[in-house]
Amino acid sequence: MQTNRKLYLYEDRFMNWYLQLDKKVQEKIDWVFELVKTVPVIPQKYFRHLENADGLYEIRVEYESNIYRIFCFFDEGNLIILINAFQKKTPKTPRSEIALATKLKKQYFSNKPFLES
Repeated sequence: MQTNRKLYLYEDRFMNWYLQLDKKVQEKIDWVFELVKTVPVIPQKYFRHLENADGLYEIRVEYESNIYRIFCFFDEGNLIILINAFQKKTPKTPRSEIALATKLKKQYFSNKPFLES
């Protein structure tokens, strides 16, 4: 399948979290990532813009009765930057998680000239 988008891991925050998950959860996340990268229009069930969160999006993964959220944002068109993730345990996304994602996004763009060199 042709790739429409690319995923980029910023720092190790996401990968450290991912590596602690059960193998079956990792497989489901990988499946959703393939969906995000390849389908022309990503179903909102798996990917949505966060309201009042300055260009942040969340990749949504459900496995069994657990819900996982991976925060990300776009850079230069179809490049999706993955920044942090958590297992959702309450109906509303915790403000602390959104604040952390916002901080990491700002940090990414501040450091971007150094990342490219």
